[in-house]
Amino acid sequence: MAPAFDITPEKRASMLAFFQRQLFREPPVWTRQDADLSGQTAIVTGSNTGLGFECSAQLLDLGLSRLILAVRSESKGEEAKKLLLERQNSSTPPPVIEVWKLDLSSYDSIVAFAERTKTLQRLDIAVHNAGLIKKNFEKNKFTGHEETVQVNYLGLALFTLLLIPILEDKNTVEQPGHLVLVSSDTAAWAGFKEKNSVPLLAGFDKPESFKSQDRYATSKLLGQLFLSQLVKRVPLSSTIINAPNPGLCKSSLAREHDGLLDKLLMWAFQSLLGRQASVGARAFTDAAVKQGPESHGQYLEDGKVQPMAPLVYTPEGHTIAERLWRETLDELAFAKVTDIVRSLGGQP
Repeated sequence: MAPAFDITPEKRASMLAFFQRQLFREPPVWTRQDADLSGQTAIVTGSNTGLGFECSAQLLDLGLSRLILAVRSESKGEEAKKLLLERQNSSTPPPVIEVWKLDLSSYDSIVAFAERTKTLQRLDIAVHNAGLIKKNFEKNKFTGHEETVQVNYLGLALFTLLLIPILEDKNTVEQPGHLVLVSSDTAAWAGFKEKNSVPLLAGFDKPESFKSQDRYATSKLLGQLFLSQLVKRVPLSSTIINAPNPGLCKSSLAREHDGLLDKLLMWAFQSLLGRQASVGARAFTDAAVKQGPESHGQYLEDGKVQPMAPLVYTPEGHTIAERLWRETLDELAFAKVTDIVRSLGGQP
């Protein structure tokens, strides 16, 4: 059964509800009087531009002492670091900002990044924002999986499973850490034609089933299905895991869509309905600093727990989610993720 929301999953997934959110609602604004992050350390992935950059700036405005910019391009990360420090030039003492390489298309890179996080004295917040939309079908050179699913779903799953025990080790039940897994409206609109594929993950590796926008939406739906299984198996302890939606924002997420018509349509849609990146990023900041245990395993919109995609709450969705969970653990077996789940007191 679905939790007791104030709206049904179906109504929340409607276009009317989407337009109402975009036109009349916004994520809350928090100041240092509401949440003081002095002494704390945070990681933000995909933080050299757009929503990730704005979230990083907002965390620093709340007094964050140490920020890890987790980025694929270290040179672009250094440029972002310079801009962030310029925006914080009145801070005393100035925050420590570091640029760490993280390529979500590479399991080796994710594992190396997680190992590096173990060296941190503390880790209070991890915001997993990085993702992509591929215009054309492309297979990952390391795994053979379609690149959108590889980065947006399998990369997210491995990052999550490796980061949880580190956050658990560095936080307490009384003062829990936060792992924020950025979600999207689009998960509720995914066609998900591959849902009956056996095996499921291999169903995404066929070029004939690829459609750019739907594949992105489906990758976000996979993230919601994964989260629904994760929180069933791993009891809440000293890490709150939640999934905020920033809404439609003016961003460079669809930068690969370089056709003139695509660009015009995206520009028109974003101009009419899109939020500024600084507004959308407030959803991440809220999830990381103000949402408590009641948000664990939940999807958030504008500072409020809301239903995920309708499929998540159906018997069919439960069956698909369990199959996805099993295949994901098998895919990531090299990282001993089953042992990680057991070490957290869960049942794989």
